[in-house]
Amino acid sequence: MPHVRPMPTLGPRCAELRIIDATVTWRILYRLDLDAVIIAAVFAKKTQATPIAMLSTAKGRFRQYDAAIRGKE
Repeated sequence: MPHVRPMPTLGPRCAELRIIDATVTWRILYRLDLDAVIIAAVFAKKTQATPIAMLSTAKGRFRQYDAAIRGKE
């Protein structure tokens, strides 16, 4: 069964979904907005800690998404 963990280091409404497969554990970093679910990263996780590079990548993708949305309004 999937597990969800809040990820306040990424920002508000952000979380990590953990899905255990037969040979690997997958992680999905995402954010819930009012009208969308934004998936910033999907990766196979082999340690307890989320890699700093993945956190940095996810933060950057959320910033890019927010900038794109602001440009459309």
